[in-house]
Amino acid sequence: METTKAEGTLREAAGAVKETVGSLTGDAGLQIEGKVDELRGKAQQLCGDAVGLARDAMSTRPLAVLAGATALGFVIGALWAGKRDRDE
Repeated sequence: METTKAEGTLREAAGAVKETVGSLTGDAGLQIEGKVDELRGKAQQLCGDAVGLARDAMSTRPLAVLAGATALGFVIGALWAGKRDRDE
């Protein structure tokens, strides 16, 4: 988890640098690439946070997590079945 967050922080910082260099040189492609890397880094950090929260919840309330996962699976299955019926 910490590795993912650390990698995300590094990717975000590298993206910000890349975006700044692109801005200074007038390279729109490098600016966009930097922004994409920056957003990927933020997303990676959020993923690390989500994993940490899931681990904490699983260790403190395993039955509640199991019930939530079951309900989510049921909803996804119902939505998927409804979509299949409309496609036919």
